[in-house]
Amino acid sequence: MRIIALAAILLAATACGPFVYKIDVQQGNYVTQDTAARLKKGMSKAEVKQILGTPLLADVFHANRWDYYFSNVKGHKAEDRTRFTVVFLDDKVVDFTGTTRPTAALPVGPSTPPPPTR
Repeated sequence: MRIIALAAILLAATACGPFVYKIDVQQGNYVTQDTAARLKKGMSKAEVKQILGTPLLADVFHANRWDYYFSNVKGHKAEDRTRFTVVFLDDKVVDFTGTTRPTAALPVGPSTPPPPTR
């Protein structure tokens, strides 16, 4: 009797798997085309960090390479993943490659603040 009850509970728990709601998760650095275009060979690590931010992956075995990884998971499946890599030699940029994201759309509304009211 216990085995049948246990089997019924396990069957009911596994049957609900596909119907469980999973939230959308965005992780990493969103490197856009315009920010990547600001990079130039010869820049220091501090300048790169100011433009792109702190890298998500800083590997101790590859201290001269910073990886900016972005992942967007919607529900149960990964929608898109991108990786942008910056390579340094003597703390100066020598190469950067990878996929960039499109530039964000401009907000809707006036571009200048309205005049103050009195």
